[in-house]
Amino acid sequence: MKRWSSVCAPLICLLLALPGCSRQQPEVYKTQLMTLGTIVDINLWDVEEAQAQPAVKAVEDVLNGIHVHWHAWEPGMLTELNTQLAAGATATVSAEDAAVLLRTQELARAGDQLFNPAIGRLIALWGFHHDDPPLGPPPEAERIRQLVEARPSMDDLVIEGTQISSRNPRVQLDLGGSAKGFAVDKAIVALRALGIENAIVNAGGGLHAIGSHGDRPWRVGIRNPAQPGIIASLEMDGDESVHTSGNYERFFDYQGKRYHHILDPRSGYPAEGVLSVTVVHRDGTFADAADDALFIAGVSGWKEIARRMGATQVMLIDADMTVHITPQLADRLRMEIDPPPKMVIESLQ
Repeated sequence: MKRWSSVCAPLICLLLALPGCSRQQPEVYKTQLMTLGTIVDINLWDVEEAQAQPAVKAVEDVLNGIHVHWHAWEPGMLTELNTQLAAGATATVSAEDAAVLLRTQELARAGDQLFNPAIGRLIALWGFHHDDPPLGPPPEAERIRQLVEARPSMDDLVIEGTQISSRNPRVQLDLGGSAKGFAVDKAIVALRALGIENAIVNAGGGLHAIGSHGDRPWRVGIRNPAQPGIIASLEMDGDESVHTSGNYERFFDYQGKRYHHILDPRSGYPAEGVLSVTVVHRDGTFADAADDALFIAGVSGWKEIARRMGATQVMLIDADMTVHITPQLADRLRMEIDPPPKMVIESLQ
């Protein structure tokens, strides 16, 4: 699942100028924050600096708070909850935390447990519970097998109001696969509370846009997973999120093989056959979780999982750089490389 603990090149970038348009856009207030373990870009349209500065501070406070609260290995609410679950205890959390866990449980179930935030022990075993990526070698096969056979899943959680317990002591929660979507959505709520209706908050692999860029939509570029630059661009439709998972976010190479952080809970090893998955949806938490589930499902299984989850705008790029894309997203994307990649439009019907 996605990590949110190290700085990396953005998977999604903002394109502020369309071909043929003026590059002078003084109405865009732009700034960057270092939070969620990555560089967060904030772009506000037609906002004076006096309004922009408290808005940026509000976003920073929201994102920093979520980063500490839901961090998978540094001291915070989640690590304390994991300690209590491992001990077989029942923990009490806030109503908002319980709602987040319930939503995460629902998304995991919809994705056939391929999006599985209960495999924190497996993620830690692979060395991805550190600010710096591991150097290798991979973990011992027997240790991986033991964790896979324990079958921790979000369905092991018992959520009764604000009381949380687990039927499986091997459950260790790591919400890195959906927390960024949740955090960016909360940042947008904070901006709207301050009267800002035209903005983008972009946290590396996920962004949320609202409103527009003046008289035209916001336009974003989706990273090429095989080389520097973007592979496609997309005009945003008002209130909308875009999230991408790629095998180049956090990884290590060992003896000529790449081992990335998106782990298949069925095998315990990094998912194979896919370079990146992009999901567009109104709900950033959904898009953030779905791109992991679809990445792990792979070329043969992603359409079934997309149907189950209700993900209609999907682009999957396989190991051969073939673009598999749903009709709903194909109608909106513009390929930005020449020659364009092979594209297969995949109906979910």
